[in-house]
Amino acid sequence: MRKVTLDYERQPYRRCGRSGLLLPAVSLGLWHNFGEGKPVESQRAILHKALDLGITHFDLADRYGPPIGAAEAAFGRIFPASLRDEVVVTTKGSNPMWDGPYGKGNSRKHLLATLDRSLARLGLDHVDIFYLHRDDEDTPLEEQAATLDHMVRTGRVLYAGVSNFSPERTAEIARLLRGLGTPLLVHQPPYSLLNRGIEDRLLGVLEAEGAGCVVYSPLAQGLLTDRYLDGIPADSRAAEGRFLTADRVTPEVLAFVRALAGIAAGRGQTVAQLALAWALRDPRVTSVLVGASSPEQLEANVAAVDNLAFTDDELAAIDRAAKEAGVTG
Repeated sequence: MRKVTLDYERQPYRRCGRSGLLLPAVSLGLWHNFGEGKPVESQRAILHKALDLGITHFDLADRYGPPIGAAEAAFGRIFPASLRDEVVVTTKGSNPMWDGPYGKGNSRKHLLATLDRSLARLGLDHVDIFYLHRDDEDTPLEEQAATLDHMVRTGRVLYAGVSNFSPERTAEIARLLRGLGTPLLVHQPPYSLLNRGIEDRLLGVLEAEGAGCVVYSPLAQGLLTDRYLDGIPADSRAAEGRFLTADRVTPEVLAFVRALAGIAAGRGQTVAQLALAWALRDPRVTSVLVGASSPEQLEANVAAVDNLAFTDDELAAIDRAAKEAGVTG
């Protein structure tokens, strides 16, 4: 087996909020490409390519698979243990994981149990970031914050994060965590050219709280790529209904993506590279999470960092294309 090394020069690293932690501009999300249906050698090749590309940040969750837990187990089997101190490994809890009243949600009972199960699958004694995958309004925020604080103080987690929280609830849990002495490190929301909701308030809250922002779905489940320029391919996610349904591939979206293709060509980029660079244009966005079904796809996505600068004219053209296509974001 070849020796695996990290290339720290391939991409820029950004500070996560006001913390001391740096993350690569492009990070790898191990979602449904690391389930039991994927060949081990394919998974290993993607992980090794990630390291070659300076990706030091690997994002997981207890439920990722399929089946649930499989992504963490795969990562635990194939990641080079010798590089543990050179990477950031994250996972998440909240999700339905087993039957009964304690198998889901953000109670202290469930979160501590699901973290222990995640660590066992990963083969680690700690994760660098643990996220509450979603808010649980049936559990007091005080309990949720206290559980994150406990995880950090017991050494099983280094940093606390949340995902899919509203701006108001983000500000409140950040206040609670600050009072406990465990600052909120990061929020993980969806963000893309087709989903710009975090611009309204959440980014401002995170800036005020000193928290970073790691965004998921920056390519809108593949819509913001060259894949759908000529319609819906027979082997695509939309055709198969895997996390993207055909009704989302509307004439308006296709018109917008085709306009983006023209802008991207002028920048020497693909649509996907433009979309990733666009999401990174705001310095409050620490990193974008991408998935990968092959090393080649991952390499192409990381190439977005080769041109992260936008002119005012390019940004205006992107906004104009969205308006003309009837895509509000």
